[in-house]
Amino acid sequence: MNERSLDWLTARPIAHRGLHDVSRGVVENSIGAAHAAIAAGYAIECDVQATRDGDLVVFHDETLERLTHIQGRVADFDAATLAATRLKGAGETIPTFDAFLAAIDGRTPLVVELKSSFDGDLKPARRVAETLARYNGPVVIESFDPAPIAYLRAEAQALGVAHLPLGMVGEATYDDPYWSMLSPAQRSEMTHFLHYPTTRPDFLSWSVADLPHAIPFLAREGLRIPVTVWTVRGAAQEAAARQWADQIVFEGFAPS
Repeated sequence: MNERSLDWLTARPIAHRGLHDVSRGVVENSIGAAHAAIAAGYAIECDVQATRDGDLVVFHDETLERLTHIQGRVADFDAATLAATRLKGAGETIPTFDAFLAAIDGRTPLVVELKSSFDGDLKPARRVAETLARYNGPVVIESFDPAPIAYLRAEAQALGVAHLPLGMVGEATYDDPYWSMLSPAQRSEMTHFLHYPTTRPDFLSWSVADLPHAIPFLAREGLRIPVTVWTVRGAAQEAAARQWADQIVFEGFAPS
C-alpha cells in the first residue's frame, strides 16, 4: 500500500463529470462543467478515452449519439474531428484532455477515470501517463479495468508518474449486460478483487448502490486507503455514503 497522504482527495465532494446541468447549457465532461465545479469549490471527476489517432478526449460514452448530433464510436474518430464536434445543448465542443487540463490548471483536485474496452490495449494508459507527467496539480488516475492500473503501477517510474496515486473503481457484481465484454476470468478477478497484488490501489471508488460491502469496508479499515463512492444523487444516498466512505462523487444535487 502506498503510504502517501490523500487527504486532498477526500477534502471536498467530487463533482461527477464536472458540475453539469444541461438545463443551463452545461454538459457533462465539458470545460464549462469543470469551471462550474471550481467556482462552487468542488473537486472534479472526468472520463478520458482514446481517439483513432491515439490522442485523448474527455467523454464518457463509447458512442457519440447521446451527447452529440453525430453517430459512431469515439475510437473511430480522430481528435481534431471530435474537438470540433458540438455537444448537444451547449455552446461547447468535446474537449481534448490537454484542453481540459489547461482549463483546470491545478485549481482543484482532479479524478481521471480511464475508460477501457478491456481488450488489453495499454496505449491509452501510456498516453494518459505521458500527459499527466507534465501536469502541475492534484490528480489521480482510476479505472474499472485492472490491466491499465497494473501497467501504470509497474511502469510508473519509467513513465514519470510515480508521484500520482492510482485507484480502482468497482461494484459488487458484473452481471449486467453492460459488462458483456468481460471474460469469465475478468469477471471473477474484478468481483473478488483478485487483481490487488498487481494493482495495489492507493484508493478505491465504489458504487453507492452496493453499500455496505466487504471490499470497501476492508479497503478502508484494513488497508487504510481512502474510499470514495459513486454516483450519489440525493440526500439519502449521501447519508449512506458518509457512513461507509470518505467522500462522495455526486451529481444532480448540492451535497450537505
